[in-house]
Amino acid sequence: MNEARLPGGADRARALALFVAVVEQGSFSGAGRELDLSPSAVSRAIDRIEARLGVRLLLRSTRALALTAEGQAYLQTARRILADLDDAEQQIADQGAPRGRLRVSAALSHGRLCVVPLLGRFLALYPHILVDIALTDTLVDVAAGQADVAIRFGPLADSTLTARKLGETRRVIVASPGYLAHHGRPEVPEDLHRHNCLNFNFRRVEPVWPFTREGRDFSLSVQGNIEANNGETLGQLAEAGVGLARVGRFSVEGEIADGRLVPVLEEFNPGDVEHIHALFVGGLTIPARIRVFVDFLVANLR
Repeated sequence: MNEARLPGGADRARALALFVAVVEQGSFSGAGRELDLSPSAVSRAIDRIEARLGVRLLLRSTRALALTAEGQAYLQTARRILADLDDAEQQIADQGAPRGRLRVSAALSHGRLCVVPLLGRFLALYPHILVDIALTDTLVDVAAGQADVAIRFGPLADSTLTARKLGETRRVIVASPGYLAHHGRPEVPEDLHRHNCLNFNFRRVEPVWPFTREGRDFSLSVQGNIEANNGETLGQLAEAGVGLARVGRFSVEGEIADGRLVPVLEEFNPGDVEHIHALFVGGLTIPARIRVFVDFLVANLR
């Protein structure tokens, strides 16, 4: 068998592992079998640890070993340090090939239009990651483990989660050319009182749209006969000529570009934006699969 050489410094971790093995095996001989060391080598190693610390860690008898109070404290610390070393090594190993299931929650419209089209490129970079994506406008509890990463719009509530900004989107009021031809184009915000204004079915008790005029911001109550929980649906309804909708520009960019929807009242647009963030549980032990995915979103969604 090998002799134990544990002078300290670089071998401190090995000394910790040896001490834990002695306690868990209950004897020097048991620890020696586990570590391929002779019982005498294990005993001398424990002697050197105690001499370096200046305290007795183990009480030896012919029948058993018992921990002193200092030995119990040393055992707890040794186990924690060894666990931290294992975590650190796993994180470094994961950097080469992040792997595992990655649970992502994204809003319905933004997820379908902006996040899902990027997944193929992401998985080409990280083929060992399994992306489990749920598109829903229902807020999931990331802190409770319902998702690894959640993409959120608007102001963030106070929490212990880490947030990284992915971008922002402006709001725009749109209508179809057919709707405007039939009902007239609103020239000032007050004209909306005679139009069907399609709204979201959350956030506000009374639907109001913000505007600005001559440097002064104001809000206008609007009414309509359809409400929906996402901007893509409202954009589709506007394209069908049902009414006007005020939505995130990202959700109707294609329709505006090819003329299926027309922005209106842009001179009164307050330029308000919604910030988009990725939320996740941060810290030193964040899994590599989460880190690389958030980095990828930051680089590609902005």
